[in-house]
Amino acid sequence: MKSRKRIKLFLQGFVMVNVLWYIMAVIVDLHVLPTPIDVYFNLGGLYDNRLHIHILASLYRVMSGVGISLILGVSIGLLMAYSKTWNRILNPLVYFTYPVPKTALLPVVMLLFGLADASKIILIVLIVVFQVIIAVRDAVLNISPETYDPIRSLGASRLQIFRHITLPAIMPELLTNLRLSIGTALSILFFAEGYGTQLGIGYYILDAWTRIDYLGMYAGIIAISLFGFVLFVLIDILEEALCKWKA
Repeated sequence: MKSRKRIKLFLQGFVMVNVLWYIMAVIVDLHVLPTPIDVYFNLGGLYDNRLHIHILASLYRVMSGVGISLILGVSIGLLMAYSKTWNRILNPLVYFTYPVPKTALLPVVMLLFGLADASKIILIVLIVVFQVIIAVRDAVLNISPETYDPIRSLGASRLQIFRHITLPAIMPELLTNLRLSIGTALSILFFAEGYGTQLGIGYYILDAWTRIDYLGMYAGIIAISLFGFVLFVLIDILEEALCKWKA
């Protein structure tokens, strides 16, 4: 199974990174770079620091942002793929706004939507939704027209054609994009949670850094890495269930 291979690769990479980390910590011998052993022994006390609360807050923001991006991105991507008129209207907007660095809009988003969860979620949506739109539109347009001929000859409706041809064809591309979107969302979340909040794994890491709590800082980095890996594995499991033909 693909998920098992991913776990095996993760464990191999985990061991290699920790070995290199330990060697570097011994060579540098500075307080700012503790050994992984010291960090892992400190993990037991992180419950008192409410690390689990920060993880849940970040999980809510990531899943909300990615979920909204998928709903909007899939809908707009399908609309652009099926309608030449809408593609002509929306394509210049997507083409222009996609490469714009959305992180620069964080002050504007916070001024308009406040410092609570809404501004963090909206920033994630602004960055991720364009990736989804382009991926869905291109995936649909790349389907060969001859693929639809057999099911059309059987008198299938548009809904049946979408369900049995279009959706399975774009699903692998959509799930691949979902992996990229989650990675992007986690990166942006770390940046966004440094402002106007006291919850979130990004805030936890920056707060530990400013308090010179390097053990807590590295523990937070490990936590957000494991957080991302678990989400990746869940997507692999979902892909195995929905895209069985890829096996």
